[in-house]
Amino acid sequence: MQHRRIPRRRAAMAGAGVVALVAAGVTFQTANASEPAKTSQPAPLSALAAGKLASSLGRDLGADAAGTYYDAKSESLVVNVLDKAAAKTVEAAGAKARLVENSLAELTGARTTLASDASIPGTAWVTDPTANRVVVTADRTVSEAEWATLAKVVAGLGKTVELQRTKGEFTPFVAGGDAITSGTGRCSLGFNVVKGGEPYFLTAGHCTDAISTWSDSSGAQIGAVEVSSFPGDDYGLVKYTAEVDHPSAVNLYNGSAQAITGAAEATVGMKVTRSGSTTQVHSGTVTGLDATVNYGNGDVVNGLIQTDVCAEPGDSGGSLFSGSSAVGLTSGGSGDCTAGGETFFQPVTEALSATGTQIG
Repeated sequence: MQHRRIPRRRAAMAGAGVVALVAAGVTFQTANASEPAKTSQPAPLSALAAGKLASSLGRDLGADAAGTYYDAKSESLVVNVLDKAAAKTVEAAGAKARLVENSLAELTGARTTLASDASIPGTAWVTDPTANRVVVTADRTVSEAEWATLAKVVAGLGKTVELQRTKGEFTPFVAGGDAITSGTGRCSLGFNVVKGGEPYFLTAGHCTDAISTWSDSSGAQIGAVEVSSFPGDDYGLVKYTAEVDHPSAVNLYNGSAQAITGAAEATVGMKVTRSGSTTQVHSGTVTGLDATVNYGNGDVVNGLIQTDVCAEPGDSGGSLFSGSSAVGLTSGGSGDCTAGGETFFQPVTEALSATGTQIG
């Protein structure tokens, strides 16, 4: 689903007048971020290699780094920096430097303010390195009064935040990979993993939080929940209790499967694919990291991957991957695979670390 971003000078607009702007699909250029520096072109990088370089440069630059993203067209990593000295470090490492105004500390501070002063069901916010701002999105359930509150908070944060509407509704996708079922719901298996030599699988925490045992599509019980983390995070670990095949692969719903050999951190601009039991296979791009989504009823999830990949109820827990690397577990979002939408994913690297498991 395309959004039209609302510049700060118009953030005070409220209600239905703003909703009507969404369909135009126009994104305004930000005034506080420059284009990547015009220097000699670095060697081409894959998205996975760019992610590793981003982590390394983040450690080297410290407070002088202000976010990164992958430019798929030029196959390069773009690193936001605050001064020319940091830019030289970036270019020497083989990435493109981009001078911006907002530091990560300022953007983090804005997110802290949003969490304390604008925690409204039906909202999401994510740090967008391409805009060098925190982008706040309100779904169709946010009332005019709540929109006015959001607009006031955003206006107070000035250049660090922008506000937009979506016609959809942010919900966890309960009801993708292969289907896993119970008597009361259906979700999707994410990735098969190993712990202590024993087989398990990862799926969404909002699925395992509600249901303790899971079956395959035939109704035969295959596993019991061992770990469940939701809200806050959105992952669950299920131990296999039946003798069934559990390959380290993702169903592509065309008679073949994608082998999964490891896990990778997401990078803004990375091309990714999602497999789920409702809508099967869809692809798109990572558009943001460390997203916070308020699904309502106190269910707030942090640290999510934001994408423009569509999904629908039943795809929850399903696999997000890039090539042979596991990237995320489907959490929720808005829209559908007819009109399009946006979907959020639990980073699989965090789930692996927290549960003491590994891809296998």
